[in-house]
Amino acid sequence: MDTGSTAFILLSAALVMVMTPGLAFFYAGLMGRKNTLELMMQSFISVAWTSVIWVTFGFSMTFGSDIGGIIGGPDYLFLSNIGPDTPFPGNDAISMLTFMIFQMMVAVITPALISGAFAGRVRFKAYMIFLTFWLVFVYFPVAHMIWGGGILQQMGVLDFGGGIVVHMIAGFSALASVAYIGKRKFPNSAPHSIPLVAIGMAMLWFGWFVFNAGSELKVDSVTALSFVNTQISAAFAAMVWMFLDIWKRGKPSSIGFMTGALAGLVTVTPGSGFVSPQASMLIGIVAGLVSYCAISYKNRKGWDDALDVWGVHGVGGFTGIILLGLFATTAMNPEGTNGLFFGNPHFFAVEVIAVLTMAIYAFIFTYGALWAIDRVTPVRATEKDEKEGLDSMDFGEAAYD
Repeated sequence: MDTGSTAFILLSAALVMVMTPGLAFFYAGLMGRKNTLELMMQSFISVAWTSVIWVTFGFSMTFGSDIGGIIGGPDYLFLSNIGPDTPFPGNDAISMLTFMIFQMMVAVITPALISGAFAGRVRFKAYMIFLTFWLVFVYFPVAHMIWGGGILQQMGVLDFGGGIVVHMIAGFSALASVAYIGKRKFPNSAPHSIPLVAIGMAMLWFGWFVFNAGSELKVDSVTALSFVNTQISAAFAAMVWMFLDIWKRGKPSSIGFMTGALAGLVTVTPGSGFVSPQASMLIGIVAGLVSYCAISYKNRKGWDDALDVWGVHGVGGFTGIILLGLFATTAMNPEGTNGLFFGNPHFFAVEVIAVLTMAIYAFIFTYGALWAIDRVTPVRATEKDEKEGLDSMDFGEAAYD
């Protein structure tokens, strides 16, 4: 095993873990102060609870031997059959433990993304049940199908950093949760702390370099390519969003700029290790335009996706997969494939099929899961608790004195 690659992937895992608290700051700052702790805990709890599920059975469900193309077998329950020197089958640069901990941190942040959609409305107990169900029935199967040797990977589907596995399924699950839970009784769209948003965004942007580059799972030329493409797309998307705000509002918006950068990061994620830097410039431009239009459409329709999870992560992840199907090239990554613009329409077709089917599945399951949970324990907070804030109801604490 290569010590340099091992050190880089372990460092990447640590920095990807820090992205989840970054998400907590980002989300909490965007909402009113009376739900600050609720939003932060919905992210922080995933750091612990998802890790517990992952090491007991989640890793095995995702990366165990294939069962029917849908899920992994019991090979690694409670991390059995994995020793300190067990090699990772994907390459000889890192150990299985190194691979496991990096993938754990990717799993940790994914369900936390959804919480921004129903901010200020969902009880913490119901959220914990939903978090568990969603990991078991959405994240683990989808990750296995695309990354763990399942049916979509066998079809030739590629997703470098998680356009489908992380962002798209979280975004469309967020849309389903908005459809089921409904609008806030006391909407307040004003962020209570833009500096907190900026701190969270800085942590996310910083961590995204290793979120994408670490997905190569070794240190080579593709690692650097993914790192560079990540910054390019984020920068172009942020500037596009800023110019759109100037055009529509007459002045730039700090929240808009950061949202644009986030959209660029999301959209380049699935193709960051498969496309050229020039393609990443176009991906950033498209990301800014598409996510801006998606959020504008959501606002016109009156959907109460409080923190635009669908518009940024759902639409961004969906768009990124489509663009990967167009711009992928073996000139950048010989282990990848060529996209439609490089003479491979079949690859474009399988990417479209994968992203459509997984979007539909994530939406339907999420809606059904929330309905089922509601039969056991109320999902939505009462009108009184929503008015007073969920920090007081669920934790008996306040973020500010």
